[in-house]
Amino acid sequence: MKVKDCMTPQVITISYHDSIAGAFHLMKENNIRRLPVMDQNKLTGILTQSDLYQAAPSSATSLSIYELNYLLAKTKVRDIFPSEQKLVSISPDSYIETAAALMLEKRISGLPVLEEEQLVGIITETDLFRALVSILGVQRPHTRIDALIPDGPGGLADITGVMSARGINIINTAVYFSPSLNKYKVILRIEEQNYGPAVDDLISKGYEIESVIVSAQ
Repeated sequence: MKVKDCMTPQVITISYHDSIAGAFHLMKENNIRRLPVMDQNKLTGILTQSDLYQAAPSSATSLSIYELNYLLAKTKVRDIFPSEQKLVSISPDSYIETAAALMLEKRISGLPVLEEEQLVGIITETDLFRALVSILGVQRPHTRIDALIPDGPGGLADITGVMSARGINIINTAVYFSPSLNKYKVILRIEEQNYGPAVDDLISKGYEIESVIVSAQ
């Protein structure tokens, strides 16, 4: 899956010259935590909810509510925007695992999506979680089979061959190495909820079945 398949294309932005009061209002009204900052139609960075809270007066201030509102309306985004913020972005044709790795590396929760230097979307950790749920197929009825396989070629093909022989449709598979078990684990999601015969076939072939979970969602 690519970034363009799960990003939010309709991006709410704010001008470099707008007030932070306006930024607070946009975030609250649209239930978002970050705003791309534009200056003359060019993306200059991302303003986060944390940036706004750090810039706003403390709750212990002696200012009246009118003085606070005046201060927030007078203070511009440019006044609190980091002068040396390094813009981290991604292209719409990048894969979502690239976006996830970049967010993890940079310790950020969202990336603006740029195509030929134009802002075309934004992808956040929520978008990635939603994509993961879709890829794993966990929102539809299925049986999850966790099997341990030895290192080496042919194991996954053998397991999927068992399902094929039984006429069972595979929703998805995932394979990863478990350091604690020192073995590879196959997570197999199938449409068939009468899993007994297929699991028996796997056991007869020498595969260790760690768990079987039926989801009726």
